[in-house]
Amino acid sequence: MEKEYVSLNGSSKTTKSSKNSKSRQKTGRSKSNVRRSALETKKTGSSRTGMRNVKVNGSSKAASSKTVRNRKKSRSRKQDIPVQYIAGGVILAILLIVIIFAVKSCGVSHKTPERVVKALIESYESGNEKKVRKCYGVTKADDNLQAEMDATVKYFAAHSPEKIQINKCDKISQDGNYTFMYITYDLVLKNGQAYPCISTYMTQKKEDGKYYVLTPSEITNDMNKQAAEKYALFMKSDAYQEYTVAYDKFIKKNPGYEEKIASKLS
Repeated sequence: MEKEYVSLNGSSKTTKSSKNSKSRQKTGRSKSNVRRSALETKKTGSSRTGMRNVKVNGSSKAASSKTVRNRKKSRSRKQDIPVQYIAGGVILAILLIVIIFAVKSCGVSHKTPERVVKALIESYESGNEKKVRKCYGVTKADDNLQAEMDATVKYFAAHSPEKIQINKCDKISQDGNYTFMYITYDLVLKNGQAYPCISTYMTQKKEDGKYYVLTPSEITNDMNKQAAEKYALFMKSDAYQEYTVAYDKFIKKNPGYEEKIASKLS
């Protein structure tokens, strides 16, 4: 009688029992744990169709192909979860970066004389006195500073600009921690024309390592005298010449504009 043997890898072999006996005698190993009689299969009527031996931690368990597919789907879902978390983390990181930059843009930079002077002009144009005071490094303005702030804010408002366009900002002179700065900018009017402006400020690098615009009370007579001498030399520079050419061009195109602004300020 021939017997059918089913190996672990799913292949089958048909051999004679006598040969198997000799084989067992030579190797000394038993294949009873991996064989099944075809006769026994006929009697019980069992079938291996759709079944497989699945080993879990060394034990053998029978599982249907449907169960295996379900397990694969379960593993796939588990693998998708970290991807979702990563995507959410990336979005959160981007939002945090946007918030940080938005907060920084609402503040005043004191890293360089150029930055603090630019921030001062922009704050004057927007009428934000709180930011103006930050540029000067004070929480409360004295009478001299308040008078200057009021006059400058009123001057900007008289032009009713749509926006401000900064052209150049650089130093005229430097002496230790003191830097005499100029800034040229345009007040872009509602009709699209640009009114050229120029302003000068004295800045100082203070003990905290930050630059601040000096208030009128902090500027001495000697500093005023030196600044006037330096400004006279600056008037020969290309930056100043560019400003005067643009200003003359605007006035020629808009006669009576200065008188109109003066009437608003009186």
